[in-house]
Amino acid sequence: MNSLFTLLRPSTASVPAQRLRMRLMATTSSYGKTFDKILIANRGEIAVRVIKTAKKMGIKTVAVYSDADANSLHVRLADEAINIGPAPTSQSYLVVDNIINAVKKSGAQAVHPGYGFLSENSHFVKRLDDEGVTFIGPSSDSMFKMGDKIESKKIAKAAGVHTIPGFQGEVEGLEHAVKIANDIGYPVMVKASAGGGGKGMRIAYNDKECREAFRLSKQEALSSFGDDRMLVEKFIEDPRHIEIQLIGDKHGNTFYLPERECSIQRRNQKVIEEAPSVHIDLATRKAMGEQAVSLAKNVGYFSAGTCEFLVDPKRNFYFLEMNTRLQVEHPITEYITGLDLVELMIRVAAGQKLNLNQEEAAKPKGWAFESRVYAEDPEKYLPSIGRLTKYIEPKALTVSGEDVRCDSGIVEGSEISIYYDPMICKLCTYGETREVARHRMESALDRYVIKGVTHNIPLLRDVISHPRFVSGKISTNFLPHEYPQGFKGAALDDKKKTELFAVAAVVHAKRDARNKTWVQGGGSLATVSEIPSRWELNVTLPKTGESEHVLLLAEKDGSWKVSVGGKTVSTTIDWDVDAPIASGRVDGEDVVVQYLDPLPVGFRLQYLGTKFDVTVQSPRQHELSKHMKEKPKLDLTSVILSPMPGTVVSVAVKEGDVVAEGAEMGVVEAMKMQNVIRSPRAGKVGKVLVKAGQSVAGDEIMIELEKEVVVKKD
Repeated sequence: MNSLFTLLRPSTASVPAQRLRMRLMATTSSYGKTFDKILIANRGEIAVRVIKTAKKMGIKTVAVYSDADANSLHVRLADEAINIGPAPTSQSYLVVDNIINAVKKSGAQAVHPGYGFLSENSHFVKRLDDEGVTFIGPSSDSMFKMGDKIESKKIAKAAGVHTIPGFQGEVEGLEHAVKIANDIGYPVMVKASAGGGGKGMRIAYNDKECREAFRLSKQEALSSFGDDRMLVEKFIEDPRHIEIQLIGDKHGNTFYLPERECSIQRRNQKVIEEAPSVHIDLATRKAMGEQAVSLAKNVGYFSAGTCEFLVDPKRNFYFLEMNTRLQVEHPITEYITGLDLVELMIRVAAGQKLNLNQEEAAKPKGWAFESRVYAEDPEKYLPSIGRLTKYIEPKALTVSGEDVRCDSGIVEGSEISIYYDPMICKLCTYGETREVARHRMESALDRYVIKGVTHNIPLLRDVISHPRFVSGKISTNFLPHEYPQGFKGAALDDKKKTELFAVAAVVHAKRDARNKTWVQGGGSLATVSEIPSRWELNVTLPKTGESEHVLLLAEKDGSWKVSVGGKTVSTTIDWDVDAPIASGRVDGEDVVVQYLDPLPVGFRLQYLGTKFDVTVQSPRQHELSKHMKEKPKLDLTSVILSPMPGTVVSVAVKEGDVVAEGAEMGVVEAMKMQNVIRSPRAGKVGKVLVKAGQSVAGDEIMIELEKEVVVKKD
């Protein structure tokens, strides 16, 4: 597994970065006095991430885990591990007393919170202070002021920082939210005061949507953060989401680092980030950085923190919020600065003084991307659960080994459950330029093998190659604008179809040749003359019905001459039969394809991130297949299914109710996100098979409708 990442960029780094590299390779004594043992109050990839830096610094680590995480990677890597309760976060990772008890039991001197869970809970920090335990993060006072979105807006406005128009205070209730929205003017953003990560946030364009957004966001906020206070502010349309990384010490020194752009989002959750941003010039970076530093110093902030801004096309920027913790996307900042942010957090917590130069710290050195690999349906963004039956992370593409980084907390055999965030990995790539880093991300995504759960690599791969993304002309509306009906899979032009058909034909030929090396399956080796060197095939994509006549000839040098629909392309494919990766060149272009599964008359391939079922037949088989009857499709118009495994939060109907198309039928919560289940058509409710609090499986029938009726609209 390639999770043992290196934190520095390639050997083309500047002299200051090379010096930093030597320092990080030095003995633990070079880090100065910090802590003997720290506890990580988190799970998954961020817990693994903190453990790695702690080990580098010679610090012992303590992991905490719920019952569901007993066999997780972070538990195996830590020096000690303590159980803190059942799987639900409300009974384990969010219970302050459980964490405090684990600290006492282990004798840890400090606690790193990671992100999420209790990372921005000022009451938790105060409890640690009372116990004489160091929190590796900001003070409880500055966390409360800046971590609270309502309070931070007031402070920012008073400090002269540009802020988004909105109500400066806590929203009292649903109707109050609607009144505020009308006073500000639609569209508005309804969001939780506490927490982040896109949870408890919704856009509303009218009163009806505002009421629904308030209700659902409030429930999500309580479930995710234990705090359901809400705020309403103006939604700035077509903005970029750009943030400034801060790092400060307890001696009054605060520095800003190069910006990160996080505009590629779904459901207000970041999907792809990059650093720096193509949109930000030196003057804007300096202005944003200085305002962020000023704001942090205003509240005595130290440790790592991030000020998030919305930036319009003219580079006007507006303070959005401050995340008083380490960000999920911090690896790309580490790539372009050479800094280990977790190390700096630990040093700051131990009272050390930061030895940075602001001018040098603000200079990006190279470019980096982060793709958040989630276990979810890339079309509807619904989470997926299951066990990772096959898991191979992409390896470095250069000799330095520093151009690809995988921050993950799982291994082959790990289980993605309904209780936690569905992130599998943060896949990062680095390059001297944006285009080099982007090409490396394409290659890394092509070589990332994940089986056992549905994942979003198809979407990531499509976005990273999208002409609009390549040009850098992006905004937070990118996904809804470019994929208004959801992502349907990679669209293949003629060139890409030829590549796919050529590779599929070679894969078939190699499998056929392998099979025929054993005569009649009797175990005796065939002679070379019995192994074919020429194939005539029909290759079909059943989903679209596209089919091509393919002629294939094996050359003596190991290459293949392939004719696809009359066009001949020279093809070289390096593939051991049934291995997961097939790579090579088609007509002079590099090609990487994943071999996923054999099918009755073909196989399933993954190309450009998208899965394609491929049928390969002889011309005679292809001709006869046209006469086979299609299997009738199951009628689902009278049943409402749970779109994912989760817990029923509410049921909005009862038996006998007449509903219109699109009416809310219930709410299902999975992985801390609430999803409204709506009626696919007008009808009368026949049976309600679930109730609030009940667990449901994916595709489980929740509600049945009687035969269709006509519903008159008002």
